[in-house]
Amino acid sequence: MTRGSGGQSLRVLVAGGGIAGQALAFWLTRGGHRVTVAERAPALRDTGAQVDLRGQGIEAVRRMGLLDAVRRKLVDEAGVAFIDAHGRPRATIMANTSGKGRQTLTSEYEIMRGDLVRILHDATKDDTEYVFGVGVEGFEQDAGKVVGHFSDGSSGAYDLLIGADGQGSRIRRAILPQDLDPYWRTGIHMAYWFVPRIASDSNIRDTCMVPGGRQIMRRSHSPSETQVYFVLREESAEASAIHRAPVEDRHAFWASRFRDAGWQTERFVEGMRTSPFFYSQEVVQVRTDTWSKGRVVLAGDAAHCASPYSGMGVSGGLVGAHVLAGEINRHPDDLPAALAGYDRVLRPFVDEIQGEVNPRLLRLGLPMTRRAIDAFQATTALACFLRIPGLAARLATRDRGGAWELPEDPAPSGAL
Repeated sequence: MTRGSGGQSLRVLVAGGGIAGQALAFWLTRGGHRVTVAERAPALRDTGAQVDLRGQGIEAVRRMGLLDAVRRKLVDEAGVAFIDAHGRPRATIMANTSGKGRQTLTSEYEIMRGDLVRILHDATKDDTEYVFGVGVEGFEQDAGKVVGHFSDGSSGAYDLLIGADGQGSRIRRAILPQDLDPYWRTGIHMAYWFVPRIASDSNIRDTCMVPGGRQIMRRSHSPSETQVYFVLREESAEASAIHRAPVEDRHAFWASRFRDAGWQTERFVEGMRTSPFFYSQEVVQVRTDTWSKGRVVLAGDAAHCASPYSGMGVSGGLVGAHVLAGEINRHPDDLPAALAGYDRVLRPFVDEIQGEVNPRLLRLGLPMTRRAIDAFQATTALACFLRIPGLAARLATRDRGGAWELPEDPAPSGAL
């Protein structure tokens, strides 16, 4: 193993084996470091719904040499249709496949989360120690090391601990003040699962708006399966708490909230109860003034979750891993400088992608009344008739993420 540019090979513990955690393992092992990824799940978490790559995230994957592997697994989603309660399309916005400008509601790079996770795992498993079924429960640190304590009762000493453990990060709770709430809430909740695909399920994503701030989405990713999304605009303690409840209670909550929603709701609710995959979450952003403390640093959603509505959640995780690994690889003998550089370089990008989530626009997409829904669909239909969305996307000077440019590759000269 080639050592980092500063001559020191670090022992790094990554808490979380998702997309950001594996991207960190990719670049840190190529920088000559010994990486252990501790994943609380008993096996690789290669489930999940459809995700997309945009802007700098596409470039990050290209620099990993994995863009062709991603292309081979892309989901065929040609665009997004806004439909009425009978399933009839009122307006359709197609994907921008010109290779220029900005992606529309559908990215040119749509992929199932599980496929992307497996691609990253195949690229890292030979050089990274993966430990499944073991989570990082806590840690203690001093000037020379950080000791991670695991859920199986064992402990280990490392030079650096990276919390890539998601939106609800345990590592983040341990390094931030107890009275600090890192969540910027949108008042929106989301659940998604899979149902069997039927003949009418096309490669156009259907979006049905329902009075009461509700939305149903259907998108199909394989010949046999269709994804269902229920989205709810509700600010209540019950809605915020339901995501931590037993799955049967979550099923009942979503079924009750969409009981009278029409369209294919009966089919979707029936499929929810037997789906091999079900997940629900509150749509939030993670906003903190610091991403590190001593020898502990946050990455991915644990540091800067931008929310699904940013369109940059996965791309943000890949970009953040690229920047953090680059700073560590260039300054392995000076971790304070590396972590300060990570914050300095990445913070403008995070501010950009988080700032693109506008609460007013979110509320427009989740109207409370039938009149508001009709107005939204009529306006969107007119814009599509005039070809405004496609033209605006192609003529845009940049994609989401703004003019911020990805720094040089994280692997130092002479590394693997």
